[in-house]
Amino acid sequence: MNMVSATGMDAIQGLEPRAVWEFFDRLSSIPRPSFHEERVLEWLKEFAQERGLTWDQDKVGNLVIRHPGTQSGVEAPTVIIQGHVDMVTEKDEGSAHDFMSDPIKLIRDGDWITADGTTLGADNGLGVVTALAVLDTPKDSKDVLLPPIEALFTVAEETGLVGAFELDGSMLTGKTLLNLDTEDWPDIFIGCAGGGDSLLTLDMKQEHMPKDSKTYALKISGLAGGHSGLNISDGRANAVKIAADLLDRIHAMLPHVRVCSFTGGDKRNALPREATLTLQLTEPQATSIKAKLEEWNQEYLKEFGSREPEIAFELTAAALQSHTVLAEQDIEALTTMLLSLPHGVIKNSHAIDGLVETSNNVASVKMTPGDDATSSVCVVQCSTRSSIGCALERVRRTIRRIGEGCGADVQQKQAYPGWQPNPSAKVVQLCKDAITTTTGTTPELKAVHAGLECGILGERIPGVECVSFGPTIRGAHSPDERVQISTVEPFWKATLALLERLATVKVQ
Repeated sequence: MNMVSATGMDAIQGLEPRAVWEFFDRLSSIPRPSFHEERVLEWLKEFAQERGLTWDQDKVGNLVIRHPGTQSGVEAPTVIIQGHVDMVTEKDEGSAHDFMSDPIKLIRDGDWITADGTTLGADNGLGVVTALAVLDTPKDSKDVLLPPIEALFTVAEETGLVGAFELDGSMLTGKTLLNLDTEDWPDIFIGCAGGGDSLLTLDMKQEHMPKDSKTYALKISGLAGGHSGLNISDGRANAVKIAADLLDRIHAMLPHVRVCSFTGGDKRNALPREATLTLQLTEPQATSIKAKLEEWNQEYLKEFGSREPEIAFELTAAALQSHTVLAEQDIEALTTMLLSLPHGVIKNSHAIDGLVETSNNVASVKMTPGDDATSSVCVVQCSTRSSIGCALERVRRTIRRIGEGCGADVQQKQAYPGWQPNPSAKVVQLCKDAITTTTGTTPELKAVHAGLECGILGERIPGVECVSFGPTIRGAHSPDERVQISTVEPFWKATLALLERLATVKVQ
């Protein structure tokens, strides 16, 4: 395949629609982790000011840019186009990329645009730049018919839909909303799961390091990772759960192996790709563990090999981190908790074939120093999703029971709502017609096992009707993230066709 790597225009050279890809290239040069969207928001404001468009911003940072519409469309009801400006920041082990300062390096690989060892940010960068390309339409255009547009750019979507939760709905007047944040072109999404996180915190005592021992790192790596909602049904492995299993096996074989730290995973909405156990071992203990690792690795390859062909376990000498180890009873509690927490698909929908109804992701384990030198704090994060509220809360109650039974403090904020499908909504029918006319293909109406902002925005903007669609993206929330080039142009054309219909047909 023809592969082109670039930080600038080379990777998108010749791609259509030109405006969308050029805006995406510019967006990719601006760092935008969740809660650090200031630079991209400033760029959006400058964009609006240069084109004489008005904007408003609420206290949490959500930004609305307004376009008056074109031609006779100025008399039509206002339409909201919505996307989130933040991105998931995942990178390959060993990557020196700094998401706070470095641009995303774009790579063109056949029919795909991806990034160089990092997440791409097509989720939801393609939605954001499509909205910009619409806003870039001259107000006196004779070629493009638009209704009045309120382009809503939300913040901190990837860390719990924070921007949507705290949106000041008074900034918006539109009652039709196009969410450009789904990833299976040409299908239309009309419903999504709700969800809620759990934080399980264990206070762990530190003890003196055993004599005649050395520090080793046991790494679990090579996993596919991915989106904790969209990819949860793929049966991918979880590095955190594997690490807990390996530690349990090690202690069954060598009961007095001491643990310095246990870390794994990163983002709440990403499947953990890597985990590390830092162990304090004598040379005979290290030899015994190394002798078993290949056997254990082969067992996991046998179980997950078709999904996880690169899974690998490695024990290597490591730098001394401290002169203490975690208390045995505390590491036993952590291991029990991690082994007991549910992970993966819990129930499939009985109403919609192929839809995951309820799931849980054991997302991460992180350790920080405690209040003094004799303690550490371990925080385990779980992300639970369900399209049925009572099922969601049942799993969260189970997580609470497991955590508290192992001595953890469990914090669970209010869950965010799902988005109930309404296939008869006028905007859904108009969207279906626009995509069918543009592509010659009739799209499917679907619900997605992921948290879209539509459910929350429906509460913040009373009476709004929503629809969601977007170009094909694969590997979201992982360094494998990529967008299919051949789906972007029809997505753009269908968006314009839908807006033209909305400029001439009143949506109730």
